[in-house]
Amino acid sequence: MKIAQLNSYFFLFIFTIILVACGTSNEDKESDPEKIDWKARELSYTLTDSNLVSGKSYLSIYSQVYSQTEHNTRDLTVTVSIRNPNDTDTLFLNSVKSYDTEGLEIKSYVGKTSYVRPMETLELVISEENTHNGTGGNFIFDWQIQSKSSEPIFEAVMISTAGQQGISFVTTAKRIK
Repeated sequence: MKIAQLNSYFFLFIFTIILVACGTSNEDKESDPEKIDWKARELSYTLTDSNLVSGKSYLSIYSQVYSQTEHNTRDLTVTVSIRNPNDTDTLFLNSVKSYDTEGLEIKSYVGKTSYVRPMETLELVISEENTHNGTGGNFIFDWQIQSKSSEPIFEAVMISTAGQQGISFVTTAKRIK
């Protein structure tokens, strides 16, 4: 009787593992491409404040990195963070655009000047399956802040895990204007 009981438990264990594995959905892997409602963040007026300072920042991202040779690449998930480090002043974004390795525009995220509240962080997630940016992807941020405010922070975290291996690193934007 004990061997029959062990066989039943073993079968139940294997059945549970198969059931859990089949229940895993690829939907969890895809990020919501419209996580940020940019339309709701658009200003209904034109910025005319003479105390505003304009700037432009460049952020490098990597949807893929080379592995072993220039013929093998590894896909990465990219999280782009748009951070307003000011506790009282709003950050204004005039445009946020992404480009691929060849410098071709992939997407324009902001249609009209939009805001980022004080101390707010917005995140753009590029899923591991989306390799459009390639090995040399780029973002350009065109922004405005109050003259007494700290400049915005733009960062990207790239990550991938496969089996027991993982890779992750961070890039930080540089002001270009």
